[in-house]
Amino acid sequence: MAEAEVDAFVSLSPPANAYLSAFHGSASALVVSAEAAHFLCDFRYGEQAEAQVSGYGIAVVTGKLEERAGERLKELGAASAGFDPAVMNFAQYERLGAAFGNELRPLPDLVNALRAVKDAGELAKIRAANDLAEAVLSDLKTTLKPGVTEREVAARMIYDFQTRGAEKASFDPIVLFGERTSLPHGVPGERALAEGDIVLIDMGCQLDGYCSDLTRTYVFGRIPGAWFVEIYGITLRAQLAALAALRAGALGKEVDAAGRSIIQEAGYGEQFGHGLGHGTGLEVHESIRLNAQSDTVLESGMTLTIEPGIYLPGKGGVRIEDLVVVTENGCGVMTQSPKDLEVIPV
Repeated sequence: MAEAEVDAFVSLSPPANAYLSAFHGSASALVVSAEAAHFLCDFRYGEQAEAQVSGYGIAVVTGKLEERAGERLKELGAASAGFDPAVMNFAQYERLGAAFGNELRPLPDLVNALRAVKDAGELAKIRAANDLAEAVLSDLKTTLKPGVTEREVAARMIYDFQTRGAEKASFDPIVLFGERTSLPHGVPGERALAEGDIVLIDMGCQLDGYCSDLTRTYVFGRIPGAWFVEIYGITLRAQLAALAALRAGALGKEVDAAGRSIIQEAGYGEQFGHGLGHGTGLEVHESIRLNAQSDTVLESGMTLTIEPGIYLPGKGGVRIEDLVVVTENGCGVMTQSPKDLEVIPV
């Protein structure tokens, strides 16, 4: 706050508030100055806050949290307060400003920069979430039989996550069969699995507040054609090249280029239209992006996904995604599921 030249900071963001206070409820407000730290919640979360939050004065309030937060800022005598504009809607901003009466300054990177680099405890939680997801994936593969639908597999995945101790899936899982694997973010439907189908599974879970994310692409019973072997091999080479380019000090766009160039040189650049990866932690998609525009300087302790893909409409697609942690001299790959082309037996 001193560097940003603001007297206080206010947050309504559940993930940011979890990071700053250890509170994992869905509604809270933090008001922090150099002299005071206030945690505000409504009646629903009072007991939970007492159990989880330390270092803050806890108050159970009524009405709009942003209005109560603005009043606390005013009581502190702050002339200015920072906030993250990406996680506050305009109505909340107006109510906060009216209650505060002084300058509100957008500071999108104040907390995001802190959250980007994980400490040892955070990394342990992310690894545990990743290990749980990989165990579910390993068992899920054995349930793939002719006639099972995408939606059924996705539902079984979510059930398995929770019965093994996860709070929930870290995002709506993607399970796609056959030609539908060309949809980068397709929604599981009633498509039934048949021999010769491609199977794309993009999944992750939330455990102890932290998220995992991984994708694997298989074939069921037999390979659909030489074209698939080609795009699978290109995608895997791109992913390995990006992993090799990862290190502290590298720019996000440099890592993206290391993987993207291989797909482009093979003639499939137009079929890889999304970024190479993103940050992961308390949210499955955090502020760091690996794409052609990213000037982010990577730091040791950042957790990222590396997920190139090739998508051919009407035929099918491939995506291979690992969860990694940046180190001084490279990266540590958390995801251990095999990446060689696998044919799942019928």
